[in-house]
Amino acid sequence: MTSSFGKVAAIAALGVIAMAAQAEARDQIRIVGSSTVFPFATVVAENFGKVTSYKTPVIESTGSGGGLKLFCQGVGTEHPDITNSSRRIKKSEIELCATNGVAEITEIKVGFDGIVLANSKKAKHYDLTREQIFLALAKEVPVDGKLVANPYTKWSQIDKSLPDEPIEVLGPPPTSGTRDAFVELVMEHAAENIAFLKDLKNSDKNKFKQVYGSMREDGKFIEAGENDNLIVQKLEANPAALGIFGFSFLDQNADKIQGSTVEGNNPTFEKIADGAYPVSRSLYFYVKNAHVGVIPGIQEYVAEFTSTKAAGQEGYLTDKGLIPLPEADRKKYEAAGANLTKLVL
Repeated sequence: MTSSFGKVAAIAALGVIAMAAQAEARDQIRIVGSSTVFPFATVVAENFGKVTSYKTPVIESTGSGGGLKLFCQGVGTEHPDITNSSRRIKKSEIELCATNGVAEITEIKVGFDGIVLANSKKAKHYDLTREQIFLALAKEVPVDGKLVANPYTKWSQIDKSLPDEPIEVLGPPPTSGTRDAFVELVMEHAAENIAFLKDLKNSDKNKFKQVYGSMREDGKFIEAGENDNLIVQKLEANPAALGIFGFSFLDQNADKIQGSTVEGNNPTFEKIADGAYPVSRSLYFYVKNAHVGVIPGIQEYVAEFTSTKAAGQEGYLTDKGLIPLPEADRKKYEAAGANLTKLVL
């Protein structure tokens, strides 16, 4: 009679055999996640395919949240090997991964990016504060000592120094890491510095979070999907609109669009790198360690992405708008990739 231990061992062995068989059918790395990291990952993947014997990885732009959800669904070649993210993985996402057997993850920070509020070069340049952006985009705002549905339809109604133009902002959906970072760096920061909302934070934290985290739904803020290139095209077609996306897309389209000044600082490579531009964040990707050695080339791809020639101070990714890490940090994550260091929050 077969023991319980024997049955478990047999099932585990079958699982390994099945995964190995599936791997024969998939010999390309599969990557999902952030639309902001997507152009950087694409350049690395193309170089990787040229300079190694491995196939060029397949990359899908799903948004940071969507990518992490797919990544954490399980181990096996039907699931992604790597997910890109324009924010750090959340504790709840690590727990979801663990529930589905994704027990070991390696975190790689690749550099920095700014979030810009940009418009067509045919239109007026905007010089904004985070409080003005909040008042333009929040679903509810304080007026005369109470919260009301956002009444502002023009920028000039918020401040007479701003253009007398309709508020129309194209932005990322809730699945996007850019949206998460924008809410944290702009909306939450602004709310904490508005006296009425500062008091609300002290009296009702849940309501405060709801207020700064809810974008207006009356057509003034428009969710434009995960395709940042599409937002750029829409800004060209509609000079009255502004768009929210990563600095790299501004950098690559500087002949067509301009970035708004935020609190006296333009979104430039130098100002993001030294922290002067206030709306900047870190970029990451996450590796499913169980897939290393099953899907060919994962560690070699990670080594390419974290190398001096790609992510260093003068690496080829800086030509695409990536703000590089300090050299000591780059080396730290290069080593983490080589050693498959398990992430522990």
